[in-house]
Amino acid sequence: MENWYDYPQYFDMVFRDETKAEVEFFEQAFEKYRSDQATTKLLEPGCGSGRLVAAMAARGYELSGLDLSQPMLDYLRKRLLRRKLDAKLVLGDMTKMDFPERFHAAFCTFNTFRHLLSEAEAISHLRSVAAHLEPGGIYILGFHCIPMDADPESTERWVATHGGTKVHVTLKVIDFQRRKRQETLRASIKAQTNAGKVHRIRSEFPLRLYTIAQAKSLFRKVDDELELVEAYDFDYDIEAPRTMDDDLVDAVFILQRR
Repeated sequence: MENWYDYPQYFDMVFRDETKAEVEFFEQAFEKYRSDQATTKLLEPGCGSGRLVAAMAARGYELSGLDLSQPMLDYLRKRLLRRKLDAKLVLGDMTKMDFPERFHAAFCTFNTFRHLLSEAEAISHLRSVAAHLEPGGIYILGFHCIPMDADPESTERWVATHGGTKVHVTLKVIDFQRRKRQETLRASIKAQTNAGKVHRIRSEFPLRLYTIAQAKSLFRKVDDELELVEAYDFDYDIEAPRTMDDDLVDAVFILQRR
């Protein structure tokens, strides 16, 4: 058993195909929700391998990223150096961030938020983000919500390829406890190079469960600082906001600093 977050090169490949749609959506959201204000300074809590940090830095934004994983940040530093890009990177906890400046926008997508396993941690994170946003700043927060008829034995499989390496990924729910609002995922990775070298990784980690109602209830508890203004899905279509009901599973929430 290993921690797949210790292998950023594979972790990065798993999600790289989503990057283009996400960064285009970010810029569209800046235009829609901050049309009368400049948006140049960005924060990504839980930045991981930094695919979004690098992509937004390449578009000319000033980036800061924070993560608990030193291997992820080391990988990101090398990536930025290789591409002649710059960003401020901090090893730290997303529930109690301490940057000296405020940001125009922040983003956190693909379930990173669900690693916060208690309501207290989730609230602490949201308030920490709020403390680091300028008035009118937005937080783009994306995570999977659980429908009432969710299959507790869900399994996802896909294949990603890049630079001669093929990565087979399986995500399997191995424990699902709706009343405790926690599931445990097993991530299995088989990475194979053109030369035939194979690396297998298996990692297990818990994630907090949210229904749409529970997500909205959480946001109400920080409504004095962050207003929930709209929701989308993982299609990232700025022209198609979603109704916040049980049909919204892959949710992207827009929260705005009061």
